[in-house]
Amino acid sequence: MSLFASFTTNPTITINLNNQEGRLRKTIRVQGGDPIDLPVYSGNENVSGTVDISVPPGKKIEHQGTYPFEFSTEKPYESYSGMNVRLRYFIRVTITRNYSNCVKEQEFLVQNYANAATQAVNQDTAQQGIKMEVGIEDCLHIEFEFDKQRYHLQDVILGKIYFLLVRIKIKFMELAVIRREAAGVGPNSYNESENIVKFELMDGAPIKGECVPIRLFLSHLDLTPTYRSVNNVFSVKYYLNLVLVDEEDRRYFKQQEVVFWRRADEQSAVPLEGGQHRGLRMAPDRMVNV
Repeated sequence: MSLFASFTTNPTITINLNNQEGRLRKTIRVQGGDPIDLPVYSGNENVSGTVDISVPPGKKIEHQGTYPFEFSTEKPYESYSGMNVRLRYFIRVTITRNYSNCVKEQEFLVQNYANAATQAVNQDTAQQGIKMEVGIEDCLHIEFEFDKQRYHLQDVILGKIYFLLVRIKIKFMELAVIRREAAGVGPNSYNESENIVKFELMDGAPIKGECVPIRLFLSHLDLTPTYRSVNNVFSVKYYLNLVLVDEEDRRYFKQQEVVFWRRADEQSAVPLEGGQHRGLRMAPDRMVNV
């Protein structure tokens, strides 16, 4: 929205969004900035409101007053604030002057919810669990399983870890949820990861035949859905990272990708802050297929 005016006094621009009472709001944290509390809209929802323009008493402008607006533009991508990528939606009002412009922005968040067909596909696919056997030859052999491949953002991750062979002294075991952000193309592409949460599953050495349960609630975590090639600019994927540490502080780990999605009934939720044989990677370099 742009206005043309000729005056020397900086006006006060106020952007008022309609239908804010009872609307879901969410606090986002921007790299290097303070938390911002913003209203949430769905991708197919119109954004409307008014712009009020005023100047201090004794000053006059030709276009002082209130201006209504309504945008019905489709918003196919969700708002996202990551390590190196930020996707924003905002209303911008620009008053154009001969010597300088006055600009005011009002940001809002967009969250897209799965429709009935997509939700049915996600729920059907989610019934397919993850089961894998991993290990280090003649030293360690474990089997881990998770109940699903896809989880909605209010879901609970359930799983089990079975120790089939234990010939090294394990000190503890932990599970982490990792977000991996990829952006750019060619030589300007990059991948960066961050731990969303990490917690200890086991303290002390396991024995052969022992089973360790996993239960991780997602509702309190700062998660987004999985994004794949957003406008061919960036992607966001999530991994469950299982780590075992032995008494010599050597780390053995295995990552498994999972898909997160936003269920339709989360729109009214209150925001809170198959068997393959592969090797466990070990730091430093050692990897042996079972």
